[in-house]
Amino acid sequence: MDPEWKKLLEETFSLEKENNKILHAMRRSMFWSRVMNCLYWIIIIGVSVGAFYFLQPYMDKIVKMYGNASAMLKNFQNLPK
Repeated sequence: MDPEWKKLLEETFSLEKENNKILHAMRRSMFWSRVMNCLYWIIIIGVSVGAFYFLQPYMDKIVKMYGNASAMLKNFQNLPK
């Protein structure tokens, strides 16, 4: 084999090894990015559901108070003048 071809082949091989390392690093980075993105959304949805679960009794009380206030206003409107 010609020395010039051999040198070119060795350079190509070293570039291929470097590209392979970069490709594996990119794939690993994409995998962890997807895992973190899924965890992020699971936490966001979990906190939302948890907040709704714990705040629901208070919201029910507020809605009930609003209904009572609305009924009282209707009673005041029905008073004779």
